[in-house]
Amino acid sequence: MNNEALIPAATVMMLRDTADGPEVFMVVRHHEIDFASGALVFPGGKVDSTDFDPSLRAHCGSADVYDDKELALRIASIRESFEECGILLAREKGESDFISAARLQELEGWRDRFNNGDATMLEFAESENLEFAVDALGFFAHWITPEMMPKRFDTYFYMARAPQDHIGEHDGSESVDSIWITAKQALADADAKKRTVIFPTRMNIEKFAKLESVDDALSQCGDVVTVTPFIEKEGEKSFLRIQANAGYGDPKEDVTRGF
Repeated sequence: MNNEALIPAATVMMLRDTADGPEVFMVVRHHEIDFASGALVFPGGKVDSTDFDPSLRAHCGSADVYDDKELALRIASIRESFEECGILLAREKGESDFISAARLQELEGWRDRFNNGDATMLEFAESENLEFAVDALGFFAHWITPEMMPKRFDTYFYMARAPQDHIGEHDGSESVDSIWITAKQALADADAKKRTVIFPTRMNIEKFAKLESVDDALSQCGDVVTVTPFIEKEGEKSFLRIQANAGYGDPKEDVTRGF
């Protein structure tokens, strides 16, 4: 059993409605990244220690309804989505609307600072008079890396409606490509081997595929079963499985040749 400490992480399914159904913003991870290299994923990453700064509560909408861990996860989600895809769930302090595209452009330089580890969310909020829209995130899924893996993540999946005029663009560092894509297209590309989609991502895309709009998706948030995949042997074969009550059906992925 792998007793290494779980690494808290957060990822965001940033959504928008289109005539073909809801789309999600996804990025292609750099091939030199040590986890899910080259895969099509939702923006996200590890929670930083600075995301737990108690002073951030004064810069978050509806912060009082979240405990310290939940608030840090939501702050990390907002930081990672801004850093990796240039979409920022934030408001000018005291305002009710998300920041405009013009204001977002003024803040572009902060993305490099976050990528380089030269900035914290508290510095960002205080310098730019921002309030982070942690209340705009819906808690959609919770996955823990299987015990046999050398590095284990405790990952929280959130959903959010992208601000209408925030286009989205990969950072060129951790992610090397990006796309707004429907669940149907993402699954078709994965089946055709055009894109690499790892198991947890695929499971959540399949769940998303059943939803008809962003409102529909956000209405499904909140009732979450923690998923920890496990290996099940069938003769000479090995399959990756999850518990039946998790809301993903009964998936079974052949990992006989390697996880």
